[in-house]
Amino acid sequence: MDSYLFREGNHFRLYEKLGAHVVDDGKLSGTYFALWAPNAREVSVIGAFNDWDRTRHYLSPRKDNSGIWEGFVPGVGKGVLYKYSLRSRNGSVFEKGDPFAAFWEIAPKTASIVWPCDYAWNDGEWMKNRRAQNALNAPMSVYEVHVGSWRRKPSEGFRSLSYRELGHELGEYVRAAGFTHVELLPVMEHPFYGSWGYQTLGYFAPTSRYGTPEDFMYMVDVLHQMGIGVILDWVPSHFPADAYGLAHFDGTCLYEHEDPRKGYQP
Repeated sequence: MDSYLFREGNHFRLYEKLGAHVVDDGKLSGTYFALWAPNAREVSVIGAFNDWDRTRHYLSPRKDNSGIWEGFVPGVGKGVLYKYSLRSRNGSVFEKGDPFAAFWEIAPKTASIVWPCDYAWNDGEWMKNRRAQNALNAPMSVYEVHVGSWRRKPSEGFRSLSYRELGHELGEYVRAAGFTHVELLPVMEHPFYGSWGYQTLGYFAPTSRYGTPEDFMYMVDVLHQMGIGVILDWVPSHFPADAYGLAHFDGTCLYEHEDPRKGYQP
């Protein structure tokens, strides 16, 4: 069923299937890797666990013509750095981060991080009433925020707030000002801070500049508990051309339009 929905273009929970997923059932411990790269000739997973040697852990193409490569690497667990090594049809070899990673190294470092998210939500009341609060005829006032520059800590070198700090300070501010929602400028992982997030590397990973995925969940949780909705800017057209990112992912224009007049948005 997963393969059918994926090839049909109707699988809406691919983050549960693609990427890196830790397996530990008491008998087997390691990480299952899955990557969509339909035009690659070879795919392997590399990391400190194999000395970044592309010949140690090859992935296998699924036999369903989905273009997905998969494999299990024993002993790899939470916090391990990894990338994919791909060989294109013309023979060139290059390394890519994981488009479905939940966590990345802080730029300028470029590896993805195996990270099974573990968080207990406490926003049940908000979720129960979300449909009414987000209804088209409900009153809405939105406060737009760039996470990294909204407020800083002068006593600590003017650093940005962490996700956990932001949840409380931003929540108190917007609630007192009468806003119903906050809209976060792109918070997905991006290599260049000055882009304000408009150069996305991984759409399933909040940037690690301000904390872990669980810290991000905590921020959203706190805002919900204060009765504040959270809107995320989603930017599919401005992904960067960095070699380890989405551009020419498997040696072809997999995620971008092959005509640069349509596929490149400066």
